[in-house]
Amino acid sequence: MALSVYNDLTRTKEKFVPLEEGKVRFYVCGPTVYNFFHIGNARPFVLFDVFRRYLESLGYEVTFVQNFTDIDDKMIRRANEEGTTVSELAERFIAEYYRDADALGIHRATVNPRATQEMPAIIDVIKRLIEKGHAYEIDGDVYFSVESFKDYGRLSKQSVDELMSGARVEVDERKREPLDFALWKGAKPGEPFWESPWGKGRPGWHIECSAMSNKYLGSTIDIHGGGSDLIFPHHENEIAQSECANDAHFVRYWLHNAYLLIDKEKMSKSLGNFLTVRDVRQRVSPLVLRFFLMSVHYRSPLNFSAEGLEHAKGAVERLNNCCTDLIFALENRSAGEKDEALRSALKENEEGFTASMDDDFNTAGAFGFIFENVRAVNVHLSEHEAVDREGLEAAKAFFDKTNDILGYLMKEEKEGGEDAEIDELVAERSAARKAKNFKRSDEIRDTLAAKGIIIEDTPQGPRWKRTM
Repeated sequence: MALSVYNDLTRTKEKFVPLEEGKVRFYVCGPTVYNFFHIGNARPFVLFDVFRRYLESLGYEVTFVQNFTDIDDKMIRRANEEGTTVSELAERFIAEYYRDADALGIHRATVNPRATQEMPAIIDVIKRLIEKGHAYEIDGDVYFSVESFKDYGRLSKQSVDELMSGARVEVDERKREPLDFALWKGAKPGEPFWESPWGKGRPGWHIECSAMSNKYLGSTIDIHGGGSDLIFPHHENEIAQSECANDAHFVRYWLHNAYLLIDKEKMSKSLGNFLTVRDVRQRVSPLVLRFFLMSVHYRSPLNFSAEGLEHAKGAVERLNNCCTDLIFALENRSAGEKDEALRSALKENEEGFTASMDDDFNTAGAFGFIFENVRAVNVHLSEHEAVDREGLEAAKAFFDKTNDILGYLMKEEKEGGEDAEIDELVAERSAARKAKNFKRSDEIRDTLAAKGIIIEDTPQGPRWKRTM
């Protein structure tokens, strides 16, 4: 079975065939860096990280571009409120983005271009649009003429008249048509600006992504991803300006994730249910949040709740405990006979995992097969003191492979890190128990429990696990 994806442009599931054999050009809309990113942003960031990892596991060379919008109205307003500059604000929250993204296990992009560092490319695209009659300049502002692109509305599957009636558009009587959108905004007093053929100013939001994807990936790219809220107007406008500037089809496969809700309501600061990743990280391990964001199919809405987070916590603990138990058994138990039931289950689960991921990146289905493997390993360990080492080695390889794609296991600490300190305390506790110093033994257990470490005494010796 080959990989197939649901293409929002055609509204059908299609076999994935990249433009260039063995290579994938992948663009994802990144954050506007004026604040910590919220859990709604985190969903596409985690999901498209998984999609990229899966493509790489299939042998593709993936060029993954995710931009930073580091100049826009929100950034200017926030910088003024804080009495700082837009560039200082951007530097701070780009660093904070990486802290949270790294904690969530999101791999760094091939390129993270910033709008403010790509002005020549942005200006070049705007100039081409004007030269080809798709844009016009008025008093230092430049607008894209929607009327000049006959396929406008192709992605959102709406006509211009339908978009007009349902859209909130920027009121400017100078525009030829209400849906025309800004490519370049003339400078206002006190705002950052860049020199251009149309005077001092800054780019509109939509043109940034077109210019950056064109620069780093070419005029036609394989996959463009983002949240469903970006379909209109952002991605619709990207298509219009990119195809008009380059005279080429812009994106082969459009992928959008559905909304994330908070207790079945849309997240909003006015409702008091706005949550950043930094907020959630104070409540649970980032690994739990990552699992939660992958727990339903990306095209289905996801409801964030305390109950859902607690369920995710239990699931992650079960996954990690199984892998810890497996490794401990391989290191400490003797070899026994083959367990055909274990090996048969492993084969079935490997095939099921691949089939799920090949079916439009179905992470929920893929996890179902991973948990079936957890069950098979747990049954084997509980029923056999002498273990099927070859079977368990294969199971470990399966967990390692699927973890490389989904990222659900705790990272092992480097030698000399926190794990080494825990090992020393566990060894000290064993020595205290042997010397019948139970007071010291209990003190160490309590100290470790406060750190979220549980000690289990087994026939093979003491072992410890982390809680999530």
